Amino acid sequence: MDLAQLFLIFICALVVSVLSTPMVRRLALIVGVLDQPHARKIHANPVPLLGGLAMYGAVLTTVLLWSERVFIREFVGIMLGATIVLLCGLLDDKWGLTASLKMLGQILACLILIFWGGVQVQLFKAQWLNVALTIIWIVGISNAINFLDNMDGLSAGITAVATAFFLQLSVLNGQILVGALSAATLGACVGFLRHNFVPTHIFMGDTGSLFLGFILGVLGIKLRFPSNSIVVTWMIPIIVLGLPIFDTSLVVVSRLRRRVNPFTTAGKDHISHRLVALGATRHEAVLICYLIAGGFGIIATMLSRASVREAYALLAILIAVGAVIIFMLERYARYTPPK
Repeated sequence: MDLAQLFLIFICALVVSVLSTPMVRRLALIVGVLDQPHARKIHANPVPLLGGLAMYGAVLTTVLLWSERVFIREFVGIMLGATIVLLCGLLDDKWGLTASLKMLGQILACLILIFWGGVQVQLFKAQWLNVALTIIWIVGISNAINFLDNMDGLSAGITAVATAFFLQLSVLNGQILVGALSAATLGACVGFLRHNFVPTHIFMGDTGSLFLGFILGVLGIKLRFPSNSIVVTWMIPIIVLGLPIFDTSLVVVSRLRRRVNPFTTAGKDHISHRLVALGATRHEAVLICYLIAGGFGIIATMLSRASVREAYALLAILIAVGAVIIFMLERYARYTPPK
């Protein structure tokens, strides 16, 4: 698959997403799937959800049109798993699901991905360890993107930045399926942003955030680097997704400090909210997050050519800097819950 085909995949997904999002918006209004205003949310009026359906449709139709037949079983496994997490998000957007039910749905999606699609982490000799780590990674990234969906254009934009770097890395390393899926997801997110950025007309909802998180987790697992050792390359997808991972870490630390459940309590304690507390507008906060995500992507690209010593030194620096920033944000941009 050459660059021209990847560009066509991107354009096709973008067009499908742009055109289908208004139709999905009307559907959400008809069936009454709306995000209602709340003290812990930033919008003042009800906003239609289900934007994730448009991105899902764009990715599915585009990759089916352009995919290589040799990868069809793998792609079916990926999309079956993605469909399950999408349905979990859809049910949650409409009626609300308990955290445990959503978790069970995500684990089922991971098992289908592993045992039908053959997609899993391959770091250990023991199969059960690879399966366990695959589930932890996919569920973790899915929920990190779900956590990040708290401002207009944030989750879709961060996913677009991450998939752009996955696309670049896949081209550099000859990864056909990763390249096609990255290009399709990038196009779907950019098309959705046409309706989700300021001013927003629709939210992706859990339908979209869980779907995008699942796809990002899969891309991270599928990416391979033949020119470098796995001792180094295992950390590259983690760094590409450094912003959502950092945001989740910040929220968990902050909520544990306040002695509340990190996963069942909503709040304006994410990195985007902290940037607003420091004086940025919401629009500026989202753009700053894009820049940070781009910085993580550049570092990850550099690591793909790094030695073992260089890679682990850089990882240690990133962890130390992240810990210091969390401490500073907790001190100078502390979250105050609404009364």
